[in-house]
Amino acid sequence: MSIVLIVVLVLGGLFVFFVLRGGGFSFPWLEFYVRGKESGFKLREINLLRHIAVDNKLKDPASLFWSERVLDRCIRGTIIRFRSRNQMQNPKALDFLNKLFDFRKQVEFSLPKYRVGIRSTRNIPPGQRIRIPFQGAGVYESQVVENMRKYLAIAYPKGKALPPGFSWEGQKIQVYFWRAEDAGYYFESKVLGDYLDRKYPILHIAHSDNLIRNQRRGSIRASFSGTASLYPLKSITQASEVIETSPGYRCKMLDVSEDGFAVIVGGQAKAGLPVKVQFELDGELIVMCGTVKGVTFNQQKKQSILHVQAVPPSIPMKVHILTYVYGLFKDSTPASTSKKETPSPKPVTPEGGGVLEGSNTPA
Repeated sequence: MSIVLIVVLVLGGLFVFFVLRGGGFSFPWLEFYVRGKESGFKLREINLLRHIAVDNKLKDPASLFWSERVLDRCIRGTIIRFRSRNQMQNPKALDFLNKLFDFRKQVEFSLPKYRVGIRSTRNIPPGQRIRIPFQGAGVYESQVVENMRKYLAIAYPKGKALPPGFSWEGQKIQVYFWRAEDAGYYFESKVLGDYLDRKYPILHIAHSDNLIRNQRRGSIRASFSGTASLYPLKSITQASEVIETSPGYRCKMLDVSEDGFAVIVGGQAKAGLPVKVQFELDGELIVMCGTVKGVTFNQQKKQSILHVQAVPPSIPMKVHILTYVYGLFKDSTPASTSKKETPSPKPVTPEGGGVLEGSNTPA
């Protein structure tokens, strides 16, 4: 009988020890594990998340599954812990960080600003950039100047010169634009007035209550201003993360995400071009490959902005990119965008016209 009592006391002691070590009796065990399973984590991973929640002294441990601020704090703590143990190249550690970042994106995109779009042009703010493809002439760039009750006033479209005497008035047009932190939109309209003779030439176009929302953002993007080297590829099958030693094309980065980036290059470029880019991000060399999906050509500056859809990066590369994108160490890393920005030299192409030159294709 005494032996049974001793065994019970030992087991009871061990139970209390592990409960206290795992967060105590006040820890919301059931809610935490239910939330974890609903979020797609395995039992082993939920156990690790529980330790992370306890180590970070979270007042509401379950908030880790819905608060991006709390989740960022925990991911940062996890990275610091893995770095201190030299586990950043450990496949299991990388897989766990990869899953954490995927969940971080899920939490971000559940926010109202990503789920709720707009349905009418009456909600477009002044300053919104728009693109107007015109048959036989190419794509024209403009922006909203004023949003009036009866019409939209837009800056006079810039693009290929039109025949003398041409008027936009009465033309049926298609308008495309990208709403920041939301999605791409498209609508059809009619030009109500062409005011080329004014001091500031504008067009008046009709409102539309039938906006079509598409091209929803698939990843979080962060601005990044820094120089990079760009290498045209013969085929996207040549994509790799092998570091190039030759100079490549000099270009300037504009933004970066796990599934793409935007760069400025000299000359007129074309969509469909497979490319590779190398740049330094917070002290580490990043290599990404992808296909140019859209080009914005600045006739005056003779420069093109390339919008590139990237080949999925390796997990170590993805972890480093997303650490920057979410600004996990922006308060402690001197290499953040705003602090590291330096004047970028004008992008160049090889003499005699390079492989980047070609026809301008709208995004």
